[in-house]
Amino acid sequence: MSIRIALHHATRYRYDRPVSLGPQIIRLRPAPHCRTPVLSYALKVQPADHFINWQQDPQGNYLARLVFPNPTQQLSIDVDVVADMTVINPFDFFLEPEATHFPFEYDPWLSKEIQPFRQLEPAGPLLGKYLESVDRGPAKTVDLLVKLNLRLQQDIRYVIRLEPGVQSCEQTLSRRAGSCRDSAWLLVQILRHLGLAARFVSGYLVQLTADVKPLDGPAGPAEDFTDLHAWAEVYLPGAGWIGLDPTSGLLAGEGHIPLACTPDPGSAAPISGAVERCETQFDFAMSVTRIHEDPRVTRPYTEPQWQRIEALGRLVDQRLAAGDVRLTMGGEPTFVSIDDMEGPEWNMEAVGPTKAGFAAELILRLRERFGAGGLLHYGQGKWYPGESLPRWAYSCYWRTDGQPIWTRPDLLADPFVPGGAGIDDARRFAAELARRLGVDGRWTRPAMEDAFHYLWKEQRLPANVDPRDSKLKDPEERQRLARVFERGLNEPVGYVMPLRRQWWQGKARWASGPWPVRSENLLLLPGDSPIGLRLPLDSLPWVPAPLQPGYFPRDPLE
Repeated sequence: MSIRIALHHATRYRYDRPVSLGPQIIRLRPAPHCRTPVLSYALKVQPADHFINWQQDPQGNYLARLVFPNPTQQLSIDVDVVADMTVINPFDFFLEPEATHFPFEYDPWLSKEIQPFRQLEPAGPLLGKYLESVDRGPAKTVDLLVKLNLRLQQDIRYVIRLEPGVQSCEQTLSRRAGSCRDSAWLLVQILRHLGLAARFVSGYLVQLTADVKPLDGPAGPAEDFTDLHAWAEVYLPGAGWIGLDPTSGLLAGEGHIPLACTPDPGSAAPISGAVERCETQFDFAMSVTRIHEDPRVTRPYTEPQWQRIEALGRLVDQRLAAGDVRLTMGGEPTFVSIDDMEGPEWNMEAVGPTKAGFAAELILRLRERFGAGGLLHYGQGKWYPGESLPRWAYSCYWRTDGQPIWTRPDLLADPFVPGGAGIDDARRFAAELARRLGVDGRWTRPAMEDAFHYLWKEQRLPANVDPRDSKLKDPEERQRLARVFERGLNEPVGYVMPLRRQWWQGKARWASGPWPVRSENLLLLPGDSPIGLRLPLDSLPWVPAPLQPGYFPRDPLE
């Protein structure tokens, strides 16, 4: 259940006269590692006659470098961000085994890369005393950080401080009060003195009012709120940079949108640059607006919204009825056997001992109910990665005007009745088909299993295993070998008749001809599929593209 917000941040500098500005660095674009989904971002700067270059500092933060060629009496910077406030679990991370308990040591290669984030300021007496009070005994790393962050929130009172810069750790501890940037820098130094890599973060904080007031604890903001904010991040192997907000005592969540993360607060200022000596008026304004909200349990649709939804639904029904639009069920309904609901074939396996039979019975009942006179087709279905063979699919095709497509179901063999059509029936059918189509039947060829493949398979079996009763682990391979050796490697599996539709003297006719392959016999590809899907097409003679028979698709408007 997401809430989409639009954040607007306006900054204004007004000078008492036209002045020249040096290059201005703006750090007001969400950082690359921001976990809150940022859907759009816009930066607008006045005066319009300026040059802008986007850069990234050594930490990967986005910097906009602006150059103003002409003097100006005003500088305005407007930032617009649209973000999806999807709830983020701040504890959704894993630690490397060696970092799960404190104290721990960074790997040498990592310690070298994070060296700037371990630089220490000299610890004054107050900071030294505060560090002595921190329990450095063995503890879970996450528990230690949570307790330290919460303790700092309780020890340092939050105040709004308009003076520029960041207090030293001694100042913050002596006053036991500070702004968010003061508490964040104090936490960074404490973490570094504990041997952890930490950095200073400048960003936006978005706080939205709760739908329902909590039964206990703070009620939160009375209205939606946003402001520039500062917090700290600590680097934990396996998890990366984890945000800690000592102002609230909480870990950073979806409301924390980082803009600049740096080893020192001075390089994280939202706006920095030089200006001629002058009198300056400065003001800024920030606002956050909800532009989209999904209905949720704590804030469902209101009664007027329901009325509008129902009115729209009735209008849609009227238009569908006026246009004679009729709705039918689609998709892929799932069926499970009532007799064996927990069987593998009804839960995870593609096929099983009873699924095909039930499907055949179901397709016949569906034809009788919806498509009398329909044509049944038993073919291949989807082929999923990791499965050795395609699945089967049964289809029924019928005409909506009621005219039957097939009227003699007794002429079609039932694929589920054992002992049906055999190889002799296939040979006689091929000969009769050739006669009916008026083609030369001598081009019909018997299709054989690849004896070399199955003899190679047989040679790989253990010496005491019969291929007709193989003990292979794979049941598909076991059944395939048994079936092939029971039938015999020299017996045809079926017959193949090459056919092509040709036009001759203005009339369409069927034609057949030789279909040479590299081997003496037409050897099928190994498998269980019908032989029409196992033909050795790659071994047919190569034909240059200009000599290949043309294919003319049927006119779709015919």
